[in-house]
Amino acid sequence: MIDWLKTEWNILASKYSEDKQLISSYWNEINKHYNSKSRYYHNVSHLYNMLIQIEDVKSLITDLDLCKFAIWYHDIIYKSTKKNNEEKSAEFAKKRLKAFNFDEKQLKTVEKLIKSTKKHELIITKNNDNAYILDLDLSILGSNWETYKKYLNNIRKEYAIYPDFMYKPGRQKVIAHFLQRDTLYFSEYFRNLYEKQARENLKKEIELL
Repeated sequence: MIDWLKTEWNILASKYSEDKQLISSYWNEINKHYNSKSRYYHNVSHLYNMLIQIEDVKSLITDLDLCKFAIWYHDIIYKSTKKNNEEKSAEFAKKRLKAFNFDEKQLKTVEKLIKSTKKHELIITKNNDNAYILDLDLSILGSNWETYKKYLNNIRKEYAIYPDFMYKPGRQKVIAHFLQRDTLYFSEYFRNLYEKQARENLKKEIELL
């Protein structure tokens, strides 16, 4: 998995820079952040799952490269005790990508795509790219129950600092927010693929809390 991710990063980044040392240093930085010992879900496996699945919808995406950069950096900063992870990740991405051959408009797009993952609401509506990023980020919700249970356990580990009497009400609030939405997924592709199973999983989880 790591070798595949490193190759994917090099292919993508090489389109925007000829500085191999810079590209390598960015990879090492990404790998270090996502492999942090405190990350049980928001790690390289999460990146891998999103990048693998984006291949299935790449023909439907307007700017595939910008979406991929947004995926690489969307959780680069992640601390369960903080509420500004997405803003910090977007800021981090913008600083790094300025060294690449990016214009201000492209930087702004990546920044918005990352920030949209905070509340999982569309910020960009001129095309469906934002919808696919959000749907990819939540694709785990539509997995089979065994996989979903592993996801739950990993999320709980990331919030281990909080006792159950604090964690459970917060988690219930998150689930209720998603279940109240007309649809969990914004794109037809992911609605057809995951919507039914995702709702079943969320309802089952809330009963267990």
